[in-house]
Amino acid sequence: MPALSATQAHAVISNYSKINNKANAQRDRALLDTVEDGPTYAMSVSDYTETEGLPQADRKPYKPWSYDTASAKLYIPRFSTGQSRWFAAALSSEKGKKPSRIAVFAEQPKDKRWELVSVIDLDSTKLPDIALDKDGYATAVAATGNKHLAADSDVLRTAVIDNFATGGTNTGTKVFEPTKASKQQIKVHDKTTRKFGKLGTTVFAGGTNRFKDAYALKTSDGSALMLFAHAHTQTDAVAHSGLQINPDKDDNAWLHGIPRTSVTYTFVCADAATVPAKAAPSRLIGYTCARTDASGPPVGSAATDRA
Repeated sequence: MPALSATQAHAVISNYSKINNKANAQRDRALLDTVEDGPTYAMSVSDYTETEGLPQADRKPYKPWSYDTASAKLYIPRFSTGQSRWFAAALSSEKGKKPSRIAVFAEQPKDKRWELVSVIDLDSTKLPDIALDKDGYATAVAATGNKHLAADSDVLRTAVIDNFATGGTNTGTKVFEPTKASKQQIKVHDKTTRKFGKLGTTVFAGGTNRFKDAYALKTSDGSALMLFAHAHTQTDAVAHSGLQINPDKDDNAWLHGIPRTSVTYTFVCADAATVPAKAAPSRLIGYTCARTDASGPPVGSAATDRA
């Protein structure tokens, strides 16, 4: 049976916008926790934390917003009794604009609440052609261990991390064809690893991923839209003693303006890709990242060799 009706799905989206605004205005983590979970909650909380680290004068006034339910495209799968229920929606936060992000709402079995667990900004408003049955419902397919697709969520996650870590050298450019999103991740690697020149280094690596849940919907050509999350780290370090990294004000919440010899940033990201049924490259069609932590040894905290 369907996860819920279209009317109920619209109500879930409207309720999310309403509660999210209320929580954001006060940076109320407990209230936010009633409508968000997964990578989305982690990203929102990091946004709160970053804001709280800024001087009052630098905090932007909060602007209320909402998802436009009239333009929302719903992808509601059918589930058997006992299966975890979820649905996806293509959404726009501006009336009259075509949807340009995909969100996943999942039911939390414990309290039967629907919460936003993932939201991904897409590269374009051209949405994947999700297969719908005669009643307008979508078909969920296995996201992990799916042998009927060219790649599963684990393979995609590894390839995305490789885009950041090596510029796609190992698996990124083999798993993904060059799309705007994939090229952007590689550009982040190339640009960031060169930013210090000879004065320092930047290394990207996979992070501890707490968000293993992945979601997949069948598309009309037998492929699948895959929605998953990953975590990666970025470690900046000075090339030799006598140099220091001066944190900017956006890092205040974590680094408190104290100069460091190295800084490791942690990012949580949500990703969307279309995966073919045959052996061929997948297409990364969007991703959204947020810095969720930063740490590193202060200058002078350990013995250093000085010239």
